[in-house]
Amino acid sequence: MRAEAQAHVDQINDALALLRRFLDWDRALRRLDELNAKVEDQSLWNDPKQAQAVMRERRRLDEAISATKAIERERDDTVELMDMAEAEGDEALVDEGVASLAALAARAEKDKVAALLAGEADANDTYVEVNAGAGGTESQDWAGMLQRMYTRWAERHGMKVELIDYHAGEQAGIKSATLLLKGENAYGYAKTESGVHRLVRISPYDSNARRHTSFASVWVYPVVDDDIDIEINESELRIDTFRASGAGGQHINTTDSAVRITHLPTGIVVQSQSQRSQHKNKAKAYSQLRAKLFERELQRREAEANATAASKTDIGWGHQIRSYVLQPYQLVKDLRTGVTSTAPGDVLDGDLDAFMAAALSQRVTGEKVEVEDVE
Repeated sequence: MRAEAQAHVDQINDALALLRRFLDWDRALRRLDELNAKVEDQSLWNDPKQAQAVMRERRRLDEAISATKAIERERDDTVELMDMAEAEGDEALVDEGVASLAALAARAEKDKVAALLAGEADANDTYVEVNAGAGGTESQDWAGMLQRMYTRWAERHGMKVELIDYHAGEQAGIKSATLLLKGENAYGYAKTESGVHRLVRISPYDSNARRHTSFASVWVYPVVDDDIDIEINESELRIDTFRASGAGGQHINTTDSAVRITHLPTGIVVQSQSQRSQHKNKAKAYSQLRAKLFERELQRREAEANATAASKTDIGWGHQIRSYVLQPYQLVKDLRTGVTSTAPGDVLDGDLDAFMAAALSQRVTGEKVEVEDVE
């Protein structure tokens, strides 16, 4: 078999192996049989909420198992056909087989990522919060670039983007901003972006054209629907109102319409100033608080289930997950998975899928990769 074809087969096999491991294949087959039996039991529909949950789990498992079997079948058929073509010296048919394996490898990778988005809140909309680090204008400009990057990524995937909170930088960029991304599996994909992002470039704000390093943090947490019970004690909240600083016309800038809520037991702070109404801003801030508390609980569960994965959720300074070098050379490097791109312009324009897919896979395997940071 040609080396190119073998490389595609290896990629397919790797994706299938991860899928089987993630699904716990034998257990998944047994569970699908159990769910099929439940669906056939008419008493299931006496509880519509439970019935919907069963149907969702059944659909997810059935789609993942069927996709895995289909890819395995097509791989075997294509390899067998190529072996016959090579034996007969039919180069045109061999070329067709290589192209088919390449397409199948891409499909296997896509199906793998889709199956990995099976967490409790992965299908939900998500908040993406960006904060500039120390460094004044440099870091604030970098935070603004990250805000645009996630906006462009969401738009590439047909998601709606809403600006919930915004604090402009002193000269450029932002001090902080919170985006609400609305779309299928928004949280499932974006959750891998939580952490510190590092930029290395020759500063456009330095008259001596020196190279600067800037940091900004990203925190991703899911929108929580009403079906998820998050208990919040009102006596543990401090609610402050203040004058909004963003755009919005005369009214929004001359009344205390913005709302900040502090959850005293955890120190979590949320705020909203995107609405003219203080009541609406309070409702949005309250939704963010519920989402952050839920995300905190998800992290706790993940850490308990797999202690080796706990470090992947750290969002403190010094835990950078990715470095972006714009000068003197061009490179983006993920420090968790080792995935790189030599086109930082594309990455900053929202081309993040390869980084997200690798990080999702790593959450399943738990494998640590020794990656050196870039200079």
